[in-house]
Formats: sequence, C-alpha cells, structure tokens
Amino acid sequence: MRKVSTGFVYFFGALGGLLFGYDTGVISGAILFIQRQLHLGSWQQGWVVSAVLLGAVLGAAIIGPMSDRFGRRKLVLLSSIIFFVGALGSAFSPEFWTLILSRIILGMGVGAASALIPTYLAELAPADKRGTVSSLFQLMVMTGILLAYITNYSFSGFYTGWRWMLGFAALPAAILFLGGLLLPESPRFLVKNGDLETATAVLNQMNHNDQDAVSKELAQIKQQAAIKSGGWHELFGKTVRPALVIGVGLAIFQQVMGCNTVLYYAPTIFTDVGFGVSAALLAHIGIGIFNVIVTAIAVAIMDKIDRKKMLIGGGIGMGVSLLVMSVAMKFSHGSFAAAIVCVLALTIYIAFFSATWGPVMWVMIGEVFPLNIRGLGNSFSSVINWGANMIVSLTFPPLLNFFGTGSLFLGYMALCFVAIWFVHSKVFETRNRSLEEIEATLRSRAGETETAATDTTNNSNTEN
Repeated sequence: MRKVSTGFVYFFGALGGLLFGYDTGVISGAILFIQRQLHLGSWQQGWVVSAVLLGAVLGAAIIGPMSDRFGRRKLVLLSSIIFFVGALGSAFSPEFWTLILSRIILGMGVGAASALIPTYLAELAPADKRGTVSSLFQLMVMTGILLAYITNYSFSGFYTGWRWMLGFAALPAAILFLGGLLLPESPRFLVKNGDLETATAVLNQMNHNDQDAVSKELAQIKQQAAIKSGGWHELFGKTVRPALVIGVGLAIFQQVMGCNTVLYYAPTIFTDVGFGVSAALLAHIGIGIFNVIVTAIAVAIMDKIDRKKMLIGGGIGMGVSLLVMSVAMKFSHGSFAAAIVCVLALTIYIAFFSATWGPVMWVMIGEVFPLNIRGLGNSFSSVINWGANMIVSLTFPPLLNFFGTGSLFLGYMALCFVAIWFVHSKVFETRNRSLEEIEATLRSRAGETETAATDTTNNSNTEN
C-alpha cells in the first residue's frame, strides 16, 4: 500500500462528487446551443436533459452493489472511466441518438459516484470526523455545479461551445482515475475479505498511528465482518428496516422539497420575476458561489451539531423561505421590491438546503446500513433519490405552467414540513458514533422487538 496523506485520500475520494455536480449542472446552459445546432424538438430536448438522470438510476442500481463484491476503490476507478467515456462521447456526438447514449453512459458514472463515494468516505473516516469527511462529497458536488455555470458562461459565445461545455468533464475524470490509483481500499472491505494486514495499515494511516483507536476499531470491524454478506432479503428484513426507512425517506424528501427545481431552473425563475437573461445567468453564477461557501461552512460544523437538528432546522428554514418567495412572486410583476424579496428568499432557501439536507442526506445513507449490505443499501437509496430527482425535474415545467411559480412553491413548502415530521419521528442520531455502534443499535432494536413480541405471545398463552 502506497503511503499518501489523509488529505489526499479525502480529496480524491470525494472528487467524483465534482463530476457528479458538473455533469448534472452543465446541461442547463449547453441545451440552449444543442437544440439549435442539432435541430431538436421539445421532446428531444427533454430527453437530452433527462438522459443523465436515467443513466444515474442505472449506475446506482448496477454498479453500486458491485462494491460489496469487488471493493469500493476499484468501482471508484471504474466510475472515473465511465465519466471520461461519457464526456468525450457527448462532446463529439454528431446527432441526437449518439448524444443520448453518451449522456446515459455519463449518468451511469454519476449514479455510481452517488452510491459509492458516501460509503467509501464513511468507511475511511474516524467516527469523530466522519460527518465532515463524508460531507466533502456534497461540497464537491456544489463545486462541480459552480464550475458548470462558469463554463457555460465562458463558452456561450462559441458556435461549438456546447461541445466544450460537455467535453470539459473528461479532464477531472482523468485526474480522478490517476489519483484513484493511489487511494487505499476501505478497511471494512479488506477485513471482510480476510486482508487484516492491509486493513490495519489503512486504519493506522487514517488514524495517524493512534494504536488504541486502531485496535478498538479493528475489533469492532472484525465482529461485524463475521456476519455473512446479505442481499435483498436482509435489506428488507426487520433488522435493517429502520435504516432502510431512513435511507429511502431522506432520499425522497431531499428531492420533493424542490431543491433541484430551484438549482436547475433558477435563471427561469429570475427572468420570470423581471430580470434580463444576462443578469439571470450572472445571478446563477452568484448562487453557485454562495452554494459552495455555505456547503463549506456545513462541512466545518458537521461533527459539532446533531444530524437530526440540522435536518429539522434546514426544513424549517427552507419551508419559510419558500413561503416568502411564493408570496413575493405573486406581486413581483412590475414591482422591483417584490422581485428583490423573491431573489433573497430563493438565496436563503438554497443556503438552508446546502448547509443541511444537501450534505446530511448523503452522510447518513453512508452511515446507517450494516456492513454486510452497506453497498446494496446505499445503492438502493441512491436509486430512489435519482428516481425522485427525475420525477420532480420532469414534472416541474408542466406544473409550473399549470399552477404558476407562486402557487407551485407552496406545494414544495408543505413537503418541507412533512419532512420535518419524518425526521423527528423516524430518524435516529448517528453523530460521533462508529459505524459498528450504529449497526449494533439496529441489531439490538431488532432483538428487543422480537423479545417483546415473544413475551407478549407467552403471556397470552399463559392467560389462556
């Protein structure tokens, strides 16, 4: 195993998030030029935009579970190759169908990254740093989105600018592959496959040779790794059910609260309240910068504030912001003051999302599943997240036409408060707990439930 710094490991471990963000964000600008040069109709434009989301579902469903068999590191390398091929294929596409295929391939890399990276980072990081390290993924996603906005604006004056916009993603994909060659494998995967020597070396590296911490963590990993690898039966079984509810619930609510409609359609919203196209694009870049700053702050505080408190506080902030934005939109036409209030409310909404639901969801789905099905559980949650993303993104334009921006965002506001109830009643806290402690809690709860059920049955029989 090559010796590299923990900073190097965390940076390249999370770098796939930058490609995730870039490839989902870049199409918002590129489609303006693609539809003119390839003479696309509205249906074809919709497929060009949505092809990545379809590929993401496939990538998360197919590639994610493979990490339980082949290892996290190898699949991160595979995803970088998929990113590279998809980016170049998109850039050189001569017509519609080649572009669609290339975008689906690119989406498979996006889906694989979303399923792999939170798990990989969670398994490498010590318990007291896991929130910060895992949330680096979301910071990279937001950085990738900002880079996409800047690239879109930079190449907007070129006739073939869209090809450069889409093809630029091949560069960070190549960098990820080269850096990935030096990354260590997850110590959890190594122990599960009997390589205790390498696992110990990785744990020493990530814990800065703290022998007590390494011995304790290794003993916990051995105990959990002795449990036979599970499949769909275990994922939907009684023991894992609380984790599955958390993973699926957070994945759905992160999307149905409207986050991606705001991120993808911010320029449309700005022009709808009276801003010019150029001002809207520049404001989009401004939002991207703000996103990165707020997410960086969230990374810094992730291990200082409970996950549940962050999710509940974020839901309240997002819901109130959407209410203010909806009211302002109803009075924005012809009112400069209302338009400014609308933009400020939208910005505050994004701040709350980027600081809470954006990173915390990915952190928690990398934490809550037991080791023997962690890749499968994370993959399943990612598939649900991408499916919800696709549904929300595809339904937003027709719903916008039917309800109007003001009324539509009231619906997203209501879902913010449903999400708060879900977190309060269904989510358990994971901060500052090792992955093995979290898994022990799941198994203990299942045992207590079974014991309680047995006692109830025995008492009933005695009375009879």
